[in-house]
Amino acid sequence: ADENFSAEASKMLSEFGHDLITLQDLNLAGIKYPDEKVLKTAKKAGRCVLTFNRKDFIKLHRQGITHADIVVCTYNPDPTRLASKIHSAIKEFDRLHNQLIRIYRD
Repeated sequence: ADENFSAEASKMLSEFGHDLITLQDLNLAGIKYPDEKVLKTAKKAGRCVLTFNRKDFIKLHRQGITHADIVVCTYNPDPTRLASKIHSAIKEFDRLHNQLIRIYRD
């Protein structure tokens, strides 16, 4: 999860059984770690990126930079609803690879 992503939603996704780590867990938060490096770090680890930073990560996806996946989310103040929507959206995929998944607030 990107540093701007909901800590509460991250915790809930972990409780749903997703193996989730955050930039905070990697000591990469608060240092203005570039979005492209976030994407490359996640790809190297075989992980998708969760973010509210839709504009920049959609741009990186459209530039053709390969990645393990990007889940861009519209901000939702209800972390339970957000985590549930993400869980439902990504469980449909057998394999995550170079996809852009959009999660919108109801």
